[in-house]
Amino acid sequence: MAEKTEGSITIEASPAEVMRVINDYDAYPSWAGVKTAEVLTEYEDGTPAEVKMSVSQMGFDATYTLEYEYYEDDGGVSWTTASASGAVKDIQGEYVLEPAADGGTKVTYRLQLELGVSLPGFLKRQAEKQVVNTALGGLKKRVESG
Repeated sequence: MAEKTEGSITIEASPAEVMRVINDYDAYPSWAGVKTAEVLTEYEDGTPAEVKMSVSQMGFDATYTLEYEYYEDDGGVSWTTASASGAVKDIQGEYVLEPAADGGTKVTYRLQLELGVSLPGFLKRQAEKQVVNTALGGLKKRVESG
């Protein structure tokens, strides 16, 4: 796997409010740049454990199932690929949430993507940056709009 692509943004909400939006996977098609999202399994507390998603970006289609692990005290979530087909072989990433000095939440998104198609390095990095920017911008808008 290559190095991670990373981005950060400050959201005017508490970490708990941000985590509520992150955990609402059914709503991802409206803000996270995915076509579909379906929770397949949950932990005993009802928190999603596995989510199947499909994407279509830059002319490539992919379907993948991610397994999620949550950090304590609304500190974020990490994910890894359970299965993947199409243009994606493996996805690993995380949202890390930290209280910001102004009362909001600093959200850092890290993404490590292995594609199932051959792309020049700069195009792969551009695709990763697009995913990170779409996710962070969409998350901020979704959380702050209530």
